[in-house]
Amino acid sequence: MARERGERDNRDRQPREREESELIEKLVGINRVAKVVKGGRRFGFAALVVVGDGKGRVGVGSGKAREVPEAIRKATDQAKRGMIRVPLREGRTLHHDTNGHFGAGKVVLRAAPAGTGIIAGGPMRAIFEALGVQDVVTKSIGTSNPHNMIKATFDALSQVTSPRSVAARRGRRVSDILGRRETAAGAQEA
Repeated sequence: MARERGERDNRDRQPREREESELIEKLVGINRVAKVVKGGRRFGFAALVVVGDGKGRVGVGSGKAREVPEAIRKATDQAKRGMIRVPLREGRTLHHDTNGHFGAGKVVLRAAPAGTGIIAGGPMRAIFEALGVQDVVTKSIGTSNPHNMIKATFDALSQVTSPRSVAARRGRRVSDILGRRETAAGAQEA
């Protein structure tokens, strides 16, 4: 019985390992801090990592350790545990414009037409590349601290909803939510 259970665990683990190998990992920043002690200085490192699957899931993590690789590993593990799903329009951009804030960091995220590219700076660019967004325009207002910018961006991304989920919540059809003109234009393109 114990052997069968172990075999099942191995089978369950293999697809997850394959899934994790397909994740996109972006190192946003590393900070070095020094603690002054009797014998000199002790250095520690803090890493900030963004992880995504390129298909609408993204997570962020921070890790601290005495060595850089260990800090990156801790941050990556935390990012994998805390991934969120963001609905994307046509798999390339956001469904609607949104704002987010965290502390002194404020961000504005705007959906963009095809061919625009990722117009975002620093930490926000890493999030959208890992998320799989191809067209977006962003603006960071306030702080340039990477931690606050990333948390503000995640605040904004958590507010993004798809027309399908809004229609389901209201008990209506998607065409009622979007209006006739937009759905007719979408049908002509497809």
